Amino acid sequence: MNAFLPRTTQDTTVVTGATGHVGNVLVRELLNRGASVRALVLPGEDRKPLAGLEVDCVEGDVRDLDTLRRAFAGASTVYHAAGLISILPGQIDALHAVNVVGTRNVVRACEEGAVTRMVYVSSAHALVEPPHGTAITEDAGCDPSKVVGAYARSKALATQEVRLGIERGLDAVVVFPSGIVGPYDFNVSEMGRFILDFVDRRLPAYVEGTYNFVDVRDVVNGVIAAGQKGRTGEGYILSGELLSVSRLIAWLRELTGAPAPSLRLPQWLARAAAVFTPVLSRVTRKKPRFTNYSLRVLRSNGLMDCSKACRELGYTARSLNSSIADAVEWFRQSGRFGKGRKPFGPEPLHSGEQPP
Repeated sequence: MNAFLPRTTQDTTVVTGATGHVGNVLVRELLNRGASVRALVLPGEDRKPLAGLEVDCVEGDVRDLDTLRRAFAGASTVYHAAGLISILPGQIDALHAVNVVGTRNVVRACEEGAVTRMVYVSSAHALVEPPHGTAITEDAGCDPSKVVGAYARSKALATQEVRLGIERGLDAVVVFPSGIVGPYDFNVSEMGRFILDFVDRRLPAYVEGTYNFVDVRDVVNGVIAAGQKGRTGEGYILSGELLSVSRLIAWLRELTGAPAPSLRLPQWLARAAAVFTPVLSRVTRKKPRFTNYSLRVLRSNGLMDCSKACRELGYTARSLNSSIADAVEWFRQSGRFGKGRKPFGPEPLHSGEQPP
């Protein structure tokens, strides 16, 4: 059911960023559990990720407080999964407007309404990274001056906005997912694009590196558990396992039969080339395969401790091998392999962390 004005049932659950990777999977799981779900979608946004689902779609924008007030009317729980994810330079203003101001608006709308619980989907990037060999925990904190990159700073600042709301009495919980992979990747995440490019043989070279990835379905289960069992004011890391680019390529080769790229670029050469990729992407209208920020992510500390979420929320994460297999199968069944890539434009509002 689509509606411009929400129904005012007190047990309604609202999901912002409902067409994103985490967002649409979250909507699906909430519906599976019998919840009445209202999805916040941008005006004119493609609603294909929600097609066929019994959900009330309400047009709104996290940058517009008035639309949030209307969308949250009568809602008991709000899952704030909307956000701008970008590895491109020159996105500072947009990241701040969507991730920081948008989250501030969501907090305010929750405070003004009858919302009894808010869950914010932040990012593991928002946590201060310790040296390699030391696991990242929730105690690392979200200090915008100590995280690297405009995206990470925006998520750290957004998390602080939620903390301010908690100090004023808002019942809210924060979750910190690591890199996300899995089915229902309608908007094609960074990991999804890597899979598509590999299968379509558009990946002539790769850069070795490692990061922590987790299945989108496990993240969603953790998000819902945080809404049900999370302690007010607490944060929970929702991570999976470390995955290297070479291991990912080996899995994809085994799953699809596509040949692995023969050229492995050293980090120093990739970093030198990354200086020019933003300019080249503007000329070709194609999103760059790597930037200085994405290369930095591959060198970062991906060791994350999710024991707090396991202990308090009952969180678990499945094997990444099965997650990659399910993502490949979903793309296959969706007819995505072999299709030409559309020129990229402004990146969509959605959630889930998709490091390259």
